[in-house]
Amino acid sequence: MKYNFDKIIDRKNTNSIKYDFAERRGKPADILPLWVADMDFAAPDGVIAELKSKAEHGIFGYSEPDDKYYEALCGWFKNRHGWDCDKNYFVQTCGVVHAICSLVRALTEEGDGVIICQPVYYPFASAVTDNGRKLVVSELKNSDGFYTVDFVDFEKKIADNKVKLFILCSPHNPAGRVWTKEELKRLGDICLKHGVFVISDEIHCDFTYGGNKHIVFPTVDKKFEKICAVCTAPSKTFNLAGLHTANIYIADKTARNKLVAELNKQGYSQPNITGLVACRAAYEQGGEWLDRLQDYLTGNLNFVREYLAENLPQIKLCEPQGTYLVWLDCRAAGMDDKTLSDALIKAGLWLDDGFIFGVGGSGFERINIACPRATLRLAMEKFKKAFN
Repeated sequence: MKYNFDKIIDRKNTNSIKYDFAERRGKPADILPLWVADMDFAAPDGVIAELKSKAEHGIFGYSEPDDKYYEALCGWFKNRHGWDCDKNYFVQTCGVVHAICSLVRALTEEGDGVIICQPVYYPFASAVTDNGRKLVVSELKNSDGFYTVDFVDFEKKIADNKVKLFILCSPHNPAGRVWTKEELKRLGDICLKHGVFVISDEIHCDFTYGGNKHIVFPTVDKKFEKICAVCTAPSKTFNLAGLHTANIYIADKTARNKLVAELNKQGYSQPNITGLVACRAAYEQGGEWLDRLQDYLTGNLNFVREYLAENLPQIKLCEPQGTYLVWLDCRAAGMDDKTLSDALIKAGLWLDDGFIFGVGGSGFERINIACPRATLRLAMEKFKKAFN
């Protein structure tokens, strides 16, 4: 095989937050960690080769993205997602979460309302509350594991709380939804009507299943381009999170300048040179690798689905349309959140507990399936043990 995703790579003693810091986080040292969203696969060979070349050059001075960087970046989104993006509208940050926090500070004042749809990626809530803004929550509707936006509640919460900002998770983490054009259009129209700016976190955009297609938010309607920031990064797609590089697209000049001003206040200017090298190489050379990875992840998803059906039919898989994070409904087991978490830890498995994702997350667990099949098989055996 040209790409051997079955290969188990020992990540211990590599300063891995996933494998080396369990005890510091109150977990047993030998626990199997499938919680944090990085993959157990090596990056594409082309990325590694370009990083080696930069290392051999030996100078790691201040750097900025050049025309070839933007050609690779814009080419990727054009070819993969049909998005004609203007390179002049991008701002680099050291990560998507960093960008979201910076945008919250740049585009709102303390006490302003910021709305999110929970259950959702938990740093969204902290990005709001840690910066002194008012957290407003519109709960997603869960219909037998399929999540949708409660548009009536969403608009009412915006109007009642004078919301200034909406943080959209697209594709959705942890529910795995790939939002349709119609859903995004309705969200955008509501935000446009009420003067709400949209931060669209699209970091998982390259992972979809079953014919579902990710739609970049501003491509839905030209009017939306002026009210949004699209947060992109190669980190999830190519397992490059530790290189701290994100590309934030803001067409509106005023909003873009406010973000830049906020970054200046933080003392952040030139991005990480290794991140720039890896990002360009990934977008230039990583397409075939990603295609084969998606095939492998589909196999992993099938494995989890079949394992649950055969061994734990009371645990329901919320069928993901995107991401490599699987949302498991464990409510039928009849455990409270602490009992469920303790049972998993005792069985030797570390997942993300659902309640940390906010309203609607209690009784759920999130598992990262971006690992070799043998690792996933061991994880599911431990998962079964927790309920036995």
